[in-house]
Amino acid sequence: MRVLITGGAGFIGSHLCERYLAEDHHVVCVDNLLTGVAANVSHLKANPNFAFINHDVSKPFFLDGEVDRILHFASPASPVDYLQLPIQTLKVGSLGTHNMLGVARAKKARFLLASTSEVYGDPEIHPQREDYWGHVNPIGIRGVYDEAKRFSEAMVMAYHRTHGLETRIVRIFNTYGNRMRLDDGRVLPNFMGQALRGEPLTVYGTGDQTRSFCHVSDLVEGIVRLMESDSPEPVNLGNPEEVTILQFAKEILELSGSGSPIVFKPLPQDDPRVRKPDITRARQRLGWEPKVPRREGLRMTLDHFKTRVGNSSG
Repeated sequence: MRVLITGGAGFIGSHLCERYLAEDHHVVCVDNLLTGVAANVSHLKANPNFAFINHDVSKPFFLDGEVDRILHFASPASPVDYLQLPIQTLKVGSLGTHNMLGVARAKKARFLLASTSEVYGDPEIHPQREDYWGHVNPIGIRGVYDEAKRFSEAMVMAYHRTHGLETRIVRIFNTYGNRMRLDDGRVLPNFMGQALRGEPLTVYGTGDQTRSFCHVSDLVEGIVRLMESDSPEPVNLGNPEEVTILQFAKEILELSGSGSPIVFKPLPQDDPRVRKPDITRARQRLGWEPKVPRREGLRMTLDHFKTRVGNSSG
């Protein structure tokens, strides 16, 4: 197959490039490197089945030859990025999704949208099922990401219903692993970077808000299964094992051997209080559930970050 991955130089996108190449598919990676990192795919460039195109998919995109699968992962995806790049985030979710659906329709390709648990906003039901409509502040500072993804889901379903396009939607919950950026503002790289540098770990609010962390290898397996399934409705992919942010900070300190203290700061606007996927649909339709234990995944990720932080003694 020939597989087109937008945002392919990003954290998750680069792992997808590797996975499809490992299965002997041809991969076209499209990324404008706004938040993606060229080094994430530099080791793939020697592979004759790999091609890299530097392009902003918010602008029209044309590609010669056949395409069998399109995975649309292009978007700023961390709070630091989408708060600094609000208009670009909205454009890639709207114009970018529209452009890539157009390519999928022209090529008769199957299309998978990378959506997010953020479509649920600050949820009022727990855990979150796919039939929950969400609780989002559309004009809040975080709303640019939430609403971009909600709009892109609506666009994907419109193309599915109107044009009969084969589409898939994955709602990705908190994911971690190698190639996360240390400066992306998410809680895991924040904590690990602070612990490795011997800085205080910053916990916002009281730390009793919860998250659920899924290793990127598990996520990629679920995405590939979803793409080859016959499920056009959204599917949650994430780890249902929930942990409070304060407990998570303590786990990072223990794993790293750091003596850093924990400091508390005010909670950011519209920060979700809870986040936990109901993965019943993924289990039933994909036969998928996460396999990597959190402690093991965190240790692997910590080893990766140690190579990128000058002071690894903590």
